[in-house]
Amino acid sequence: MTRSTPTTSDLLPLSPSASNLTNGSSLTNGHTTKSNQPETTHHHIWLITGPAGCGKSTVAQFIAKTMNLPYIEGDEYHPTANVDKMAKGIPLSDADRWDWLTNLREESIRKIQAGAQGVVLTCSALKRKYRDVIRVAPYYSHDVLVHFVYLHAPEEVLIARVGARKGHYMGANMVHSQCMILEPPGKEETDVITVDVSASIDEVEAEALAKMREAVKRELIRDS
Repeated sequence: MTRSTPTTSDLLPLSPSASNLTNGSSLTNGHTTKSNQPETTHHHIWLITGPAGCGKSTVAQFIAKTMNLPYIEGDEYHPTANVDKMAKGIPLSDADRWDWLTNLREESIRKIQAGAQGVVLTCSALKRKYRDVIRVAPYYSHDVLVHFVYLHAPEEVLIARVGARKGHYMGANMVHSQCMILEPPGKEETDVITVDVSASIDEVEAEALAKMREAVKRELIRDS
């Protein structure tokens, strides 16, 4: 995705250090709060997900910076054996992924328990059962809420983007294998925000941030 002149500066970040909202609200612990509303105790894991080439890292870095949250790049947590397989064009098996997914969940919880308001995490999470590994985080830290931001585009768009990368171990041929095993989130996965990434990066970032804000507002209403 080619970045154009930023158009998201008018969007208010989900950050405790952000400016007040236009309605006089502020944002605390990832929730909108007013002076007459109690502070919520939830912390959020925002998992930016989708196949290779969808722009997970780009969108996640933008969200993490805007929300003033730590960013975990999931690819950096793959063991060497996984990286070697992907570099050779060999798809990862479920067995290759379990320890990796568990490590990402545990690292997210560690950052929150160390004082972070929340975490922005990237992970392809192609199958429902992969997403479910992250979904159990609240069992280990009861004030945590997990959200998925699913980035998607036609396979040919993703292949073109990966093919344009330089020096990345994920080759364009791996996009097809990921799309073959992809299980798009179903309607019953109500913790998923869906964003079409065929548009410009600024439009994608703006849509993702706006939908995340709406998710937080809905949670605040449920908590009230």
